[in-house]
Amino acid sequence: MVRFTKGDLLKADVDALVNTVNTKGVMGKGVALQFRNAFPANYEAYRRACKQGEVRLGRVFVFDNGQLARPYYIVNFPTKDHWRSKSRLNDIVTGLEDLVRVIQDLAIKSVALPPLGCGNGGLAWRDVGPLIQGSLAGLRDVDVLVFSPGGAPNPLAMPVRTPKPSMTPGRAALIGLLHRYAEPTVGTTPLEIQKLMYLLQLAGEPLRLKFAKGHYGPYAESVNHVLQAVEGHYLRGYGDRTQRVAEATPVQVMDGAPAMAVAYLRDRPATNERIERVVQLIEGFESPYGLELLTTVHYVASVIDPRAIDDPLRVLPVVSEWNRRKGRLFTPRHVEVAWRRLKDLGWLGKASLVQAT
Repeated sequence: MVRFTKGDLLKADVDALVNTVNTKGVMGKGVALQFRNAFPANYEAYRRACKQGEVRLGRVFVFDNGQLARPYYIVNFPTKDHWRSKSRLNDIVTGLEDLVRVIQDLAIKSVALPPLGCGNGGLAWRDVGPLIQGSLAGLRDVDVLVFSPGGAPNPLAMPVRTPKPSMTPGRAALIGLLHRYAEPTVGTTPLEIQKLMYLLQLAGEPLRLKFAKGHYGPYAESVNHVLQAVEGHYLRGYGDRTQRVAEATPVQVMDGAPAMAVAYLRDRPATNERIERVVQLIEGFESPYGLELLTTVHYVASVIDPRAIDDPLRVLPVVSEWNRRKGRLFTPRHVEVAWRRLKDLGWLGKASLVQAT
């Protein structure tokens, strides 16, 4: 029997959970990232299989969870070749045929599936939903639970069972700065974290982040990798990267993490001094708006048009041309105030630091 529902796929009490993957060994977003955090052994097996060419479109990769409790199996269902690619309906068709074979061969009595190829894959649920039902409806004595698109579960409720990563200078600096920036119960949005890491690297911390012009100001994709690694261990709330920027759950520093960071940085006075420099700079700018304003103005004056280091009038036209949103959002007075703060505290310039490789 095929039933459609919404909610948290990973909480389904079934014999087998189906995970959507690509064939390149990357679980970096959405359902796949949830599975990576919840079932790290499955991720390692899947990644090895990808390296050996065993994960192919039209063929599911089954991982035996090796436990007496459900789920007994994780069924990795390739919905696209490359993680950047879009899904193709034909690959869903052939994959479902192989899924039926696996369910029958392993005598699976219950299985839960996500909306295959929808979301990041780009397929329409109106096409995929009936296809799943038609392909699996013929299974006898098998309970099929299909989760339709409806948003990810609360990031704070997503299970994380990955090994605790060791403390490093970069992680300690991140935790220390976030702890200084916001109340633990309030947290810091991913947008603000991007900007804080921009400023911390600009202050001289060797984070090796490469920032480029993004929609909301300077942006480094590798910041997401940093947050992903510490999620559920030092920070909580990052989730699976599917939330819209304006609706993202704030990331909270977990209990005990600040003390660990302080202890780690005790013998690293240079890092502590850089954190203090950032805290001094952002005083009065502690908000998503304020941090985006500061970092955007800095990027304009230091990277896009270095002549603006000494001429604030050059900044506003470039900010307005960045995109329509910034042109509406940032007032001339606020741009000038941000430029003056950066200028007075000696932050303008140093383009090479924010474009580090």
